[in-house]
Amino acid sequence: MEALDRWRHMRSAPRDGSRILVTIRASEQGPGAVDLAYWSKGDQYGGEAWRSSDSAPGRIIEYSEPEMKCWMPLPSAERDSLIFPAPWKGKDDEELDGSGI
Repeated sequence: MEALDRWRHMRSAPRDGSRILVTIRASEQGPGAVDLAYWSKGDQYGGEAWRSSDSAPGRIIEYSEPEMKCWMPLPSAERDSLIFPAPWKGKDDEELDGSGI
C-alpha cells in the first residue's frame, strides 16, 4: 500500500478536478507554502491551470506549473490529525518519491 502522507512529483498529480495539497515554491512574494489546489479544465475565467479558491473567499488563484514544487493527497477524515504538512524543503527531484535513496 502506497503511503499517502508523502510529497510526490507534480507530473503525477491528478488532473480530474480533485483537491490536493501542493507546495508552492518560494518567490519574491514570500516563502514556500502549502495550499489546497485543483486542476481546472478551463472556463469563462481562464484556461487550463492549477487553481486555488480556498485561500481567500471569492478569489481564484491560478498557479503556473513552475510555481508548484510537489503534491500530496488530502488527509482522510479517519486520520488522527488534519494538520497540513510543512512545505517540501528538500532538493527538487533528487529526494521526492524516495528517488534519492
